[in-house]
Amino acid sequence: MKICVMSVAGMLAAAFAVTGARAAETVIGGGPAESCYLAAETTSRPSESIPICTFALMSALSDEDRAATYINRGILKLAKMDATGSLSDFDKGLAMRASMAEGYVDRGASLIMMQRFQEAVDDINKGIAMKAKKLQVAYYDRGMANEGLGNLQAAYEDYKQAQTIDPDFEQPAEELKRFKVVVKPD
Repeated sequence: MKICVMSVAGMLAAAFAVTGARAAETVIGGGPAESCYLAAETTSRPSESIPICTFALMSALSDEDRAATYINRGILKLAKMDATGSLSDFDKGLAMRASMAEGYVDRGASLIMMQRFQEAVDDINKGIAMKAKKLQVAYYDRGMANEGLGNLQAAYEDYKQAQTIDPDFEQPAEELKRFKVVVKPD
C-alpha cells in the first residue's frame, strides 16, 4: 500500500497548531499549584495562568508537585506557541521526575513546533511506551512529526490510530482528509 498526501500545505500549519487536548499532570491540595494544574488541563487563559504556575514554583512544593507544575506551566506556554519556553519547562519537570509520560508527549509537541521532528518522534515514542493518559494526542502528535520527516505511511497510520482511540477527536480526522491511499498493483 502506498500513501500519498493530497496537500502538504496544511501540514506545516498543523505542525504549529497545538491541540487543546494535552494531559496535564495532576496536583491536588489547593493553592496555586492546583490552580496551575486546572488551567493546564483546560489550557484556559494561558497568559493569565502562567504567572500562577510561576508563583506556585516559588512556593514550598513536594518534588513530585514541583515537577508536575513545570509540566503544567509548559503546557500553558505551548498553548501560547512558546516552543522554547515550553521545552525548557518540560525539560525541568522531566529532569525531576522522568516517569511522567505526558511530559514526553508534550515535549514532543514543543519539538514539532521547532521542526525537530526526529527528536519529537523519539520523545513521543517514550510517552506512548510509558502509557500516556491521552494516547490519542500522542499518536496525533507523532503523526505530525512523522509527516514532517516525510514518513507519510507512518503519519497516516498514527492519525488513524488517534482517530480509532478517540473518534470524537477532530484533528486526526481533518488530517486524514488530506491523504489518499493508493494500492500498488502486484
